Amino acid sequence: MTVSENGERSAALTLTSALVGGINVIHVTGLLDATTRDQFADYLAAETGEHGPDMAIDLSGVTFMDSRALGLIVHHWQVSTTADAKFALIGVEYAKTKVMWITGLAQRLPLYDTIEAALAAFDDPAGAGGR
Repeated sequence: MTVSENGERSAALTLTSALVGGINVIHVTGLLDATTRDQFADYLAAETGEHGPDMAIDLSGVTFMDSRALGLIVHHWQVSTTADAKFALIGVEYAKTKVMWITGLAQRLPLYDTIEAALAAFDDPAGAGGR
């Protein structure tokens, strides 16, 4: 559960992170839309500030994602790419993240089914493209 600005409990978005194989893995559960955009942006910025641009975002718990959230993800992908860092999206499901396919970004972003697959691709530069 998260706590909103007015102190009410809200389960709209839960964000947690853990280091796995030296990569900061951010687990996202719930809605990624206009109502949670600022929370998501602040969390990603704080995690980047604390752990650097290497990151994997686990979207397997996302119930819906809009273009605003996708824009934040693309921004952090670009930051990672510019810094020659590692970046991956894990557990992306078409039904919950259609905006990635509608925009054509699903073919460009590094998508992996599991963190293990992403870590293996990081170790093998030839496999760094994702699915």
